[in-house]
Amino acid sequence: MESESNYKEGEPEATMWSQKAWALLSTVRSQSPLIQCITNFVSMDLMANTLLSAGASPAMLHTLEELPEFTPQVHALCVNVGTLSAGWLPAMKLAAELAHKSGKPWVLDPVAAGASSFRLKACLELVELKPTVIRGNGSEIIALAKASVEPTKGVDSSHESTDAVESAKSLAQASGAIVAVSGAVDIVTDGKKVVGAHNGVAMMTKITATGCSVTALIAAFVSVDQSHVLEATASALSVFGIAGEMGMKMANGPASLRMHLIDSLYGIDEACVLSHAKITSLS
Repeated sequence: MESESNYKEGEPEATMWSQKAWALLSTVRSQSPLIQCITNFVSMDLMANTLLSAGASPAMLHTLEELPEFTPQVHALCVNVGTLSAGWLPAMKLAAELAHKSGKPWVLDPVAAGASSFRLKACLELVELKPTVIRGNGSEIIALAKASVEPTKGVDSSHESTDAVESAKSLAQASGAIVAVSGAVDIVTDGKKVVGAHNGVAMMTKITATGCSVTALIAAFVSVDQSHVLEATASALSVFGIAGEMGMKMANGPASLRMHLIDSLYGIDEACVLSHAKITSLS
């Protein structure tokens, strides 16, 4: 887990972050990394289209028998436990093991981690398999950090991202992963350093699978810069948020925002990223 910066000294922080975000998006577009997603039935469509619109190549492959041949060849793996079942868990674990063994980054989305004992146990077992990044909402990250079942609103968070900063730092230190907490301000930490990505619009929470989709985008960004995982994670969150801001200017509601979000991510250019990315150090 590295979070060193490779920026030039003397540059304003905002400029450095926006340049990094654009550089990463450009690299994803040029390299088109293959991102395997073991995810839930609700999110498959938007997650795949998010990756495609960003320039990556999605593979929604989860069959246990295929994993030993396929997973070592991907550039990154995204595991999302949204519609978790006992039948899918072995594939999630095997894929994570194969990715780790092959030196490929993998990202965990612990959806509703504290909603049940079965789900919490599964998420904690996946955390033990050394994810590169863990991305969840405030309630999910708090549940993982405490290793306890918590009252939830299903997949929705009962906590703001800022409520989960200490839990995120604790989880990062314990797991060795970069931990990202989605919210009005997206929090990213390596256990010591904390940064905030301030992009996005509230209506994105009214579209199912936006959180799942940004997790996949994080996997794509991390796959092209494994030496700066914290920066890649924050950049992915910011770029996705900018696409939401752009889409909101054309949207009439959640359904049209979904469409314009994908279009905006596809069309986002350097000037837009450099002028709109809002990433700041919080500690």
